[in-house]
Amino acid sequence: MIFGIFRQTIFFTVAIALWSLVANAEELSSESLASAKKSDSDEVVYPLSVEGPKPAPVDPPTAAEIKQSIQRGVEFLLESQLKLGAWGRSENGKYYRIWSPIPEAHNAYRTATTSLAIMSLVEARDLFDGDLRKRIEESIDRGQAWLLEEGSKLRRSAPDRYDDFMGYALYNVWGHAYAIHAAVRLHERAKGEDELQGKLKDFVKIHIDRLSEGEFLNGGWGYYDDPFSDKYGNPTHPRRAKLATPTGSSISFTTATVLIALKLAEEEFDIEVPAKITKPAVASIVRQRYPDFAYAYGEYLRYSPRMDINRPGGSLGRSQVCNLALRLYGDKLVTVEVLKNWLNRLFARNGWLSMSRKRNYPGESPHFADFSVAGYFYYYGHFYASMCIDELPEADRPFYQGQLAHVLLPLQESEGSWWDYILYDYHQQYGTAMAISSLVRSLPADER
Repeated sequence: MIFGIFRQTIFFTVAIALWSLVANAEELSSESLASAKKSDSDEVVYPLSVEGPKPAPVDPPTAAEIKQSIQRGVEFLLESQLKLGAWGRSENGKYYRIWSPIPEAHNAYRTATTSLAIMSLVEARDLFDGDLRKRIEESIDRGQAWLLEEGSKLRRSAPDRYDDFMGYALYNVWGHAYAIHAAVRLHERAKGEDELQGKLKDFVKIHIDRLSEGEFLNGGWGYYDDPFSDKYGNPTHPRRAKLATPTGSSISFTTATVLIALKLAEEEFDIEVPAKITKPAVASIVRQRYPDFAYAYGEYLRYSPRMDINRPGGSLGRSQVCNLALRLYGDKLVTVEVLKNWLNRLFARNGWLSMSRKRNYPGESPHFADFSVAGYFYYYGHFYASMCIDELPEADRPFYQGQLAHVLLPLQESEGSWWDYILYDYHQQYGTAMAISSLVRSLPADER
């Protein structure tokens, strides 16, 4: 009996603690965020958010070495572009393939991959001149033509008639987000071309509308709509979603990816994305944030803070993008020191993320590696880390730019590509694009 009372006491104590965490997260996700921290110099609200390992000093690659690496990556993208102007195909003979219901999953993959390739080529083009510059511009023109024509057709998948396990596959969110990224860069490139800039603005509005339509019921976005899961996130049956509004679990990093794209669109195209879209999405990320600023993989796992995938080692590829998104939307808790701390963590503990790179096992989940990190987080994590570096004061950037280039240069393949996880015939192209963009940001401002 005494043991039973003790057990009940423990249960209610834990329940109260969890309720307090949720209440605190909800409070911080409201307007109180604006007053939670006045400036980067104020007292730290969450000490764990600025505590962590520091990376060892490195001999950073020279600007010439970085540019040479970027050039090899650019040459790979030029050679791998399809005749129709896009990048990436569904054909691949490798042994493991992500579940991808046709046609929309592959439309999403190709749109996202093509968008990333265009974005990286636009960002890198000023590093080159002569014949190579001409080839880059021609490649961008072909990619732009395909994107404006075919990228506008991207939509969410219908339920898979034969497979009730996954319900809706919402891979289209990646295509929409990165299509906006590409359109922003193309709009900058098209300065003075009013007609083309108008087409790009209309193109972006299409993708914003489809993201708005596909936002989850509780805010944010995810790439599966699987509302029928148990409290541990395990599938229950039937799972097929049949609502126009996704009712599953929003995913922290997917939501952050979309929010960053929407912010870029607002700034470049002078488009106002309604707060009814962005505010619930921001709140969903805040709900998934832990005191050390690791982020839960998705809302369905936020009550499992010590689960491997939710700990700092599992969040190395997520904290960068989530911190950046929240900072762009005015979260005063994401200070410069927080950004630096998580950049330090990324480089000091890069091995935890790197262990999953190229780690594909037949029949095993992509999350089979340590801390349940999937391989496709590798270049994604470094891509958003490079954007976090740009948020730092100019004097703080060189150290992290050197660390970033030191990590990425040795991983380049012999033919010039970078890749982290076999995904049909998209992985080399998207990995290369993200690495190029990251390396461009690793150069000093006067070298770009």
